[in-house]
Amino acid sequence: MRTAPFSPTHQSGAFLLRYGHPLPFGASHVPGGINFAVFSANATACTLVLFHEGEKQPFAEIPFPPEFRIGHVFSMMVFGIEYTGLEYGFRMEGPDDRHSGHWFDPTKVLLDPFAKEIGGRGTWLQPIDTDEIYPHRARMVQEDFDWEDDRPLKFAESDLIIYEMHLRGFTRHESSAVDHPGTYAGLIQKIRYLRELGVNCIELMPIFEFNETENTRTNPLTGEPLCNYWGYSTVSFFAPKSAYSSNSQDGGPVHEVRRLVREMHDAGIEVWLDVVYNHTAEQGMDGPTISFRGLDNSTYYMLAPDGRYADYTGCGNTVNCNHPVVREFVLESLRHWAAEYHIDGFRFDLAAVLGRDPNGAPLANPPLLEQLAYDPLLAKCDLVAEAWDAGGLYQVGNFPAYRRWMEWNGKFRDAARRFLRGDPGLAAEVVQRIMGSPDLYAHSGRKPTASVNFLTCHDGYTLRDLYSYNEKHNLANGENNRDGANDNYSWNCGAEGETNDPEVLALRLRMQKNALALLLVSQGVPMISMGDEVGRTQLGNNNAYCHDDAWNWFDWSLCEKNADLLRFTKNMIAFRRANRALRRDEWLTGRDCIGSGYADISWHGVTPWKPDWTPASHSVAFLLCGRHGKAAGGPLEFIYCVFNMFWNPLTFTLPVLPKGMQWTRFADTHDTSPDGIVTPGSEPTLENQRQYKVEARSTLILVGR
Repeated sequence: MRTAPFSPTHQSGAFLLRYGHPLPFGASHVPGGINFAVFSANATACTLVLFHEGEKQPFAEIPFPPEFRIGHVFSMMVFGIEYTGLEYGFRMEGPDDRHSGHWFDPTKVLLDPFAKEIGGRGTWLQPIDTDEIYPHRARMVQEDFDWEDDRPLKFAESDLIIYEMHLRGFTRHESSAVDHPGTYAGLIQKIRYLRELGVNCIELMPIFEFNETENTRTNPLTGEPLCNYWGYSTVSFFAPKSAYSSNSQDGGPVHEVRRLVREMHDAGIEVWLDVVYNHTAEQGMDGPTISFRGLDNSTYYMLAPDGRYADYTGCGNTVNCNHPVVREFVLESLRHWAAEYHIDGFRFDLAAVLGRDPNGAPLANPPLLEQLAYDPLLAKCDLVAEAWDAGGLYQVGNFPAYRRWMEWNGKFRDAARRFLRGDPGLAAEVVQRIMGSPDLYAHSGRKPTASVNFLTCHDGYTLRDLYSYNEKHNLANGENNRDGANDNYSWNCGAEGETNDPEVLALRLRMQKNALALLLVSQGVPMISMGDEVGRTQLGNNNAYCHDDAWNWFDWSLCEKNADLLRFTKNMIAFRRANRALRRDEWLTGRDCIGSGYADISWHGVTPWKPDWTPASHSVAFLLCGRHGKAAGGPLEFIYCVFNMFWNPLTFTLPVLPKGMQWTRFADTHDTSPDGIVTPGSEPTLENQRQYKVEARSTLILVGR
């Protein structure tokens, strides 16, 4: 006769209980019931609070018997309850001593940090009821999704072309013509667009559960309330954003995200998540108590000696990432997304925080970064650091990488922006950036793929605005234009903001093309920001974190309005994907290592083999030898690129090709005809094989074959 695997040992009211499993933390299925486990080093007692889905008041509160505590873990099995339609939380008792860092308050119902789904927040911009005792409600989820043999894709880093996007903003505009605008399901309907664009990796801005209503400011220009549109303020680190789902009912968001990943993988597109482990939505001393603060504040956060929050994030608090318990929490969260959602990579917001010790000092060998680098479940996931924080720690080129981490290369962005707008003294640095920044990464044994190159991202101007505004225009943010970066290295091309001047508009279009060309012929891993390929504008706002408005969404009518720019972007991406020489795994040497008669890369000026990198130079030209490209798996072609950011035309004498080869033209950003850029492989032969006049502020790309 078979017996039940677990028998109750205790009873609380109508509920039968038993000693629980202390691991895993959170809520998990056991035969006949649910196991609950929660950590707190400083709490004196814990009570499980149970709700029926959507009901204001709990239907049960079950104290953990003292003997159910093992070490610092309260664990308990509760029999006879179903996980469907169940929402749960915890009350914690302990000292309320802010000076010592303790915020225990048994009147608060606290969110399980390991909750896999959040109830009560399924409607975008739904205000939080101030009388609600538990607005962010932990739920359990079904694990029956059919992945259909899907696995993470794991492309070579050198082959990646990243497209950073805001999930809601990508399809929220009425012009998107999707069935469920602003949702995971809406994005699924736009996969074809991404495939045709040519990108093979999307980086989603935060989709962990966050509170979009936490921003209390109003737009002084319209009087309308602002919001937390971007989502860099995490409420739950295991749960997808419910309001991004077309179905926020029990299990809906979880299944919809999984379907999104599965469909992206089927289309040959990796899915990365932008993750925020450096701070939480509990903010500073006046912020809400949601989870960590009430569970064990002094463990989860960095605190000053007086108990106040250390703030290296500019968001009110800093997660104590290198405390062993918190370190394990971060690791478990990432494992969850890798294993249960098949996520291909993670970009870490303000990642320098992850390398600070509990006192805020940078660590030479940060245990969390090392653990992530060598974790077996994350072994095939790409890890990308935003290698700075708001406390002044800037580690681009020096982030503790273990030959594993990639970095958002802010130095590529700044040097490229300044060079493109015509600043003096940038040619020599741009040479380094084009080669993948060996000056930053080669010394530590890292490869060109350590550098994620970008001109724009969510944080700052769009590409169109980079060449439409000299000054930021952030008054609508309600902070008197004080927020957002001041050093944008932008240029309005002769008129601030919107204009009908045809010469200014032509120059702006050319500058956008120049930027995309430079990005896509540089070694490293390129990243394009959502909508830059169609000239999306934020009207000069370089910190649009708080605007859920049509002007901040992807306007799909721009695909037709700015078809020239979209076509240019598609062809540049196709050109990169067709030429292995543009995406090498190893460093270019500037030498002829295979006896081809040409170095793998050579640098030129208006005269071949004579580059001018003096402070007065505003042009850079280089030649990639296709025979070295063949050794790396590419075609037998030569690629010659000229970036003339001088305000006058320059005539370049072309390098001589091997006998039997000729120069063909792939792109000239000054040429506004359809032949200004062509489909790779259909380049027309140049009539003049000796010289080419490159117009002012223009880019030329030739192919020798």
